[in-house]
Amino acid sequence: MSNTAATAPEISHPSQLPAVDKVLLAIEMQMLRESYGLDACTKAVRDVLTGLRQQLLGFADQPGQTLQADIGSIVQAAQRQLQARFAPRLQPVFNLTGTVLHTNLGRALLPQAAIDAVVQAMSSPANLEYDLEDGSRGDRDDLVESLICELTGAEAATVVNNNAAAVLLVLSTMATGKEVVVSRGELVEIGGAFRIPDVMTRAGARLVEIGTTNRTHEKDYAEAIGENTAALMKVHCSNYAITGFTKAVSDADVARIAHDSNLPMIVDLGSGTLIDMRDWGLPYEVTVRETVESGADIVTFSGDKLLGGPQAGIIVGRKELIARIKKNPLKRALRVGKITLAALEPTLRLYLNPEKLAQELTTLRLFTRKASDMQTQAEQLQPLLQQALGQDYVVETAAMNSQIGSGALPVENLPSFGLRIYPASGKQAGRQLTRLEARFRGLPRPVIGRLHDDALWLDLRCLENPAQALFAAQLSRLA
Repeated sequence: MSNTAATAPEISHPSQLPAVDKVLLAIEMQMLRESYGLDACTKAVRDVLTGLRQQLLGFADQPGQTLQADIGSIVQAAQRQLQARFAPRLQPVFNLTGTVLHTNLGRALLPQAAIDAVVQAMSSPANLEYDLEDGSRGDRDDLVESLICELTGAEAATVVNNNAAAVLLVLSTMATGKEVVVSRGELVEIGGAFRIPDVMTRAGARLVEIGTTNRTHEKDYAEAIGENTAALMKVHCSNYAITGFTKAVSDADVARIAHDSNLPMIVDLGSGTLIDMRDWGLPYEVTVRETVESGADIVTFSGDKLLGGPQAGIIVGRKELIARIKKNPLKRALRVGKITLAALEPTLRLYLNPEKLAQELTTLRLFTRKASDMQTQAEQLQPLLQQALGQDYVVETAAMNSQIGSGALPVENLPSFGLRIYPASGKQAGRQLTRLEARFRGLPRPVIGRLHDDALWLDLRCLENPAQALFAAQLSRLA
């Protein structure tokens, strides 16, 4: 083993390796056995010894070739294996990408009220499906339904594990074996090649496309309605925008056309918001309440995007339709557990006090951070990072643009500030930046930035205190 101490003996044959039991009984193994248990330690030692034997057997045609190994070095190798095996795969990172709701980094950060409720739900029994008033079995949707209805203006609501599941459940309930009319310009694909037409197929519904990619008219909806039509559907184009020569039919007009033919109108909002974001100086996005008031009979939206809560798919709408949806056998397969409900309820309650929402709801707080505050952070961190990286790189403070992310408001930017890092020498800049990005990812708490325009950009929008101190404390490890 090339990295062992010089005092370790040189061995040339597998028979010179110590036995597994001898290594396990060594004093050096005592703490590892206490931490990881005998079974795990035994496996690690056997794996290390197997690797050494294979190395030595490979020396058969190389006379005089040896390696250094003793019990101490074997224990060290076993320790590294154990640490890697028991290290958590899901770990905290610094999101400095500039995308607040980053799908790959977990989307919305929960508000403290939700975190406290989740801890309580995980550590004690709770009335998940138990009516405390009359002592009978309850419905888990009751924990949040009244709140959702108050905030959206809907008659009834139910919750499943994500918005894709919500769309699947709605279509399975209302349109199996029948047709659903959708504008061709709204046949979206979201992350992971998840497409609206595919969801319809899995739900047993048949898609009827109308209009063109850029223009759809009222007559297109009306002319597509037939005896086998189950519903008209609108899909909010939250992850892209079509501009120029375009025409779309409003939710209210589609609802009117549907109701004239005694059909329901379904709206998949995707990143649904409960507030008018303009009140906080943010770009406009249609709210769930506005969609309900437009005449939509069923609306689906996410819990972990603009709403700022846990991953969930929320379905709101007419009472009789929600009742049908809840009776679908798929509802049980797609329902949420107590952890999700524990996080969702306090998140929804924050919306009852709009005056404090920007302070208490983490997602909204990150959206509304002042660029001047982030500039101050950048000026504080720049000399620390420059010292850690040395003369090989240049670290500059820089204005930049954040984005909301997760398919919400795809063309809107939020003025931000952060750090721009690029090689001092222009030679092999791409390779140097790739290596630097890997060094940031290898820190105790990995730092995820964004490579763009021959530089590594670290957007500070999502770096709040006290996380800034933790970020600064580990910068010396980059040296």
